Amino acid sequence: MRNSAESSEPAANNWAVPPELEKAKIRPANWWLAGLVGVVGLAAFVVTVRSGRADSALLFVALPILLAVALALTPGRSAHGKAFRMTTIALLLAAVWLHEGAICVLLAAPLVYLVVHGVTGVLRAAERGGRRTLAVLPLPLLLAGGFEGTSPAFRVHPDQSVEVTRVVALAPEQVRAMIEAGPAPVDTRSLSLRMLGVPMPEHVHGDGLETGDRWTFAYHGSSHGPGGDIVTEVRDAGPERVTWAVVEDTSITNRWVGMRDATLSWHAVAGGTAVTLRIDYRRGLDPSWYFGPLQDRFMHAGAAHVLDMLALR
Repeated sequence: MRNSAESSEPAANNWAVPPELEKAKIRPANWWLAGLVGVVGLAAFVVTVRSGRADSALLFVALPILLAVALALTPGRSAHGKAFRMTTIALLLAAVWLHEGAICVLLAAPLVYLVVHGVTGVLRAAERGGRRTLAVLPLPLLLAGGFEGTSPAFRVHPDQSVEVTRVVALAPEQVRAMIEAGPAPVDTRSLSLRMLGVPMPEHVHGDGLETGDRWTFAYHGSSHGPGGDIVTEVRDAGPERVTWAVVEDTSITNRWVGMRDATLSWHAVAGGTAVTLRIDYRRGLDPSWYFGPLQDRFMHAGAAHVLDMLALR
């Protein structure tokens, strides 16, 4: 009998739940958080439908809310895991309510994760070392970075420019004729612009390369917000060069970048004509060390799209 009891004891221990799995169970707090997210999502869904955007409510409201609820019901085992879940839920809720600002939320997400996980790592390291006071040392650096953009005086190099050069198999006279005919809307070839759903001009009015000629780039309203226009005017024109100034910008893109002027130049090279488009703009997002390079890449893609609109491929 003793041997039978002793042999059955290990078998009973095999059914014990490991401590790490005990910690991973869904707790009441997870259900409360999921319920709160659901209430916020329902309110956002109703507001979106009543504002006449029922076609986008499922994609831009329901889907992010479902993801947030799933994360709320996912148990966290580590400090970084919990920080990731809570940060992601907050970003999803922000994207749901900031309809036209969803692009900004998406672009800022890596920066937010970097700060959150950096602070979490410092706090954990300080806690393990028994020196919690050391955790406050990086805070002044984080605060200093957060001040950039709060005032025009606290901005670093907001005025930027991009240049795109493309060689086309056309003579310089043909290039000038195509530019003078004006641009026309085309499909976006840039993968990054398509993935983010960056608004692009749907209608273009105007042509000509004489001083005072105007080109208007019209944007349609979408789930990102109202469309608006960018109105440009020829300020200087030569045989192989033309400069436009932006005289009005009510477009949706003005929230992220302010267009200033553009210069298009071309000259003969071996195999055709080299066309260079330079766009000067004012960056609308800060901090500069993060959004500066990011917007530079998007503006390069946008400048290439303008050349596509002029059929200079």
